[in-house]
Amino acid sequence: MGEGRHTRVLVELGFRTFGVDRDQARVGRAYCNLRTLGQKAFLWVADLDYCPLAERHFDLVLCSRYLQRNLWAELAGSVKLGGFVIYETFTTHQRQYDWGPHSSDHLLQPGELRDSFKGWEIWVYDERQVPAGEARLVARKPLKR
Repeated sequence: MGEGRHTRVLVELGFRTFGVDRDQARVGRAYCNLRTLGQKAFLWVADLDYCPLAERHFDLVLCSRYLQRNLWAELAGSVKLGGFVIYETFTTHQRQYDWGPHSSDHLLQPGELRDSFKGWEIWVYDERQVPAGEARLVARKPLKR
């Protein structure tokens, strides 16, 4: 969740919003930012490697510029049937820039994000190299499993 940039937008759009980050200082800054704007969200200091997400709990999961492949199945499982994932993160094309991640652990291979949501309705998918090497996905979980 970082400092809550996307959390603020989701709250403004009327979502009952949960934010999670393992860094207590970032969550604290997000809380202060929201409070300054008169906004409220449920903020959670947790490492998702050790604190599982509830099954079929969220209408929308948004992940931006973060890649932890071992969490994908859990993130997908936390979305309600008919719910959405919006996911954006760096690809191997990011290596052409002198900023951002360069480790293979933090960079998607071409098509990897789309392939990780096989069986979902892909509403938007693209990969770009400018202004950053990124893949972006909007996918809807099928109503029937």
